[in-house]
Amino acid sequence: MAVLAHPDDETLGTGGVLAHYAGEGVDVSVVTATRGDAGRFRGLRPGSPGHPGPAALADIREAELRAAAGVLGVGDVTMLGFEDGRLDRAEPRHAIATIADQLRRVRPDVVITFAPDGAYGHPDHIAISQFTAAAIVAAADPAFAHDGVVAAGRPHAVLKLYYIAWTAPVWEAYQAAVQRLVSVVDGVERQATPWPDWALTTVVDTKHVAATVTRAVACHDSQVAGYVTLMTLPPAQQQALWESQSFYRVFSLVNGGRARETDLFEGLK
Repeated sequence: MAVLAHPDDETLGTGGVLAHYAGEGVDVSVVTATRGDAGRFRGLRPGSPGHPGPAALADIREAELRAAAGVLGVGDVTMLGFEDGRLDRAEPRHAIATIADQLRRVRPDVVITFAPDGAYGHPDHIAISQFTAAAIVAAADPAFAHDGVVAAGRPHAVLKLYYIAWTAPVWEAYQAAVQRLVSVVDGVERQATPWPDWALTTVVDTKHVAATVTRAVACHDSQVAGYVTLMTLPPAQQQALWESQSFYRVFSLVNGGRARETDLFEGLK
């Protein structure tokens, strides 16, 4: 299960591993916290002429997410409906309970989400990272309930949690295609910080599904302003983006040590 913030996070953030494991017959699911209604439309800012408005954009982006998930082989897609751009202001116990409910429903062995820095300091990414980690604890606790949201679900213990861990070549490729990735929060500029190679616990080979991921990227047509350029990057940058995906293993109940994994299910198979 990938638990992420916005439509397109599933493809740009984890598309390679989702397609890889779906192709191996693994049950793959995506939980997306928002419908992306605060985003741009083909490069146009909200409120600009030609922008369809938040409600219409939400419908467009949900359809794009479901189309991309179909290309990747994701069998289960859930959108939680939290407010885009304000996920960090959601009532915490309610957000945690809502995600815990999905964990108890789907019962995944492995969960993927953003790292605590939110990739480039994006508040929604940071919030979904924190909520997901807390929800994993809550989902395993038979005493946890909040307004009945998860009271009926049987407790479930996730066996492995991973953070997406983008390296310097990945960030260079994205920024060459789109722009310098920054978030300005409370007047402070937050910039993407690559993970050092030594900190990566897991690198999964996704070369064989690179073409599938690029087809899924194309499904996100409303965001196409940046994605067109992604497809025309030089070969070395294309390779950095699509031919492997790297992660940090936050915890595992089935394996450990400093040897680098090549499989998110290491210790389970």
